[in-house]
Amino acid sequence: MRRPDAVLFLTIAVLTLVGCGSAQQNARTGSVRKVQQVAQVYDVHDGRESRKRTKFRQVLGMAVDRLRQGALDEAETNARTALKLEPRLPDAYTVLATIAGQRGQADEAGRLYRQAAEMAPAEGAVLNNYGAWLCSNGYPAEALVWFDRALAAPGYPSPAAALANAGDCAMEAGQVERAVLDLRRALELDPANSVALEAMARLEFDAGRFFEARAFSQRRLAAAPASRSVLQLAVHIEDRLGDKAAASRYQQRLRQEFPEDAAMKARD
Repeated sequence: MRRPDAVLFLTIAVLTLVGCGSAQQNARTGSVRKVQQVAQVYDVHDGRESRKRTKFRQVLGMAVDRLRQGALDEAETNARTALKLEPRLPDAYTVLATIAGQRGQADEAGRLYRQAAEMAPAEGAVLNNYGAWLCSNGYPAEALVWFDRALAAPGYPSPAAALANAGDCAMEAGQVERAVLDLRRALELDPANSVALEAMARLEFDAGRFFEARAFSQRRLAAAPASRSVLQLAVHIEDRLGDKAAASRYQQRLRQEFPEDAAMKARD
């Protein structure tokens, strides 16, 4: 099973299409991460079709904005309107899948991610998304197949995302050699890739190389907002290194940044 708040890169592929920047997801611990994508290029000759495409971009852009704000009902309404305008494109399916995931509807999210992937078998970002869902939901070996497809997609502009996902997922599948290879390749392309850094910290910790684990953990904490899992890992690393003061500082951060954990323990 994956860690409860494990984070994989997901890409709302529509972001650059509608003129928005890159975005970060997760509701639960800082989740969908940002990956800059290249907008699709369309050859539109018909004026009516051009107006329809413009409307699609506007409506889907509103869906993404509402999603960022946490207004899931409004985001869904806009995404479904966009889907009616362009049912042949994967973008609205991706947004709807992200909404379902944030609502805790894992099966529905997986169905939508797969539908998007099947509609766009040459779009690396879309294939990466479905792989990320598979790995997060207990199918690491199957996920690796989709990450490989993403990496093989022509013109995929953010291979570090899929490589980081593949490395993290290979650890889940017990394929340590592949994990190391993919994670190091991801960090060569993107030294601040938070998924790869946390995965490397965990890999080094599991191998008993605690100083190396500390170095990756510190880089991960400098690269992006802390997640529950990386702070917990930092506590364990410092405990193993015998630095009780550092472990205590990370424990304090856990209580301050994730107070719901303390509340749950108090109820228990």
